[in-house]
Amino acid sequence: MNDLQKLRLVLGGFIVALILSGATAFPLQRELDFLASFVNPDGPHSGLGFWILTVRDGLHESYARYPWLAYGTDWLAFAHIVIAVFFLGPLIDPVRNVWVMKAGLIACVLVIALAMICGPIRQIPLGWRLIDCSFGILGFVPLYYCLRLARRLEKNVNPNQ
Repeated sequence: MNDLQKLRLVLGGFIVALILSGATAFPLQRELDFLASFVNPDGPHSGLGFWILTVRDGLHESYARYPWLAYGTDWLAFAHIVIAVFFLGPLIDPVRNVWVMKAGLIACVLVIALAMICGPIRQIPLGWRLIDCSFGILGFVPLYYCLRLARRLEKNVNPNQ
């Protein structure tokens, strides 16, 4: 498999992951209901189970009283899909669109900053913030790999550089 094929395979997976992570924001209440079905409500109230039940209850109360709040997560889902569209440029022509991958790397670093700055302000438990940070790290790795491949492709196109 040549460098262009490798880049397209990895970047294609990244695009699919962005779309899928966005799509999961649409049915958020149903997803939390599903997750909560595995949590014993009479068990100890700490850890991940407690957090799942807390978020589920918060969504139920908020959506019942203010249904328009769910529109915010609809926009979150839409934003993931729009961001994925930008990566079609590097998928087609990675050398010319290397700036999109660089912007994606910056965004991945900023995910960590956002989680660590805003998480405590919003009273998000540290464990959950670390999960959020993992998305920045999991996005950074394939994008950095694709950026390196794009640089190699550029050298093959312009061997005097």
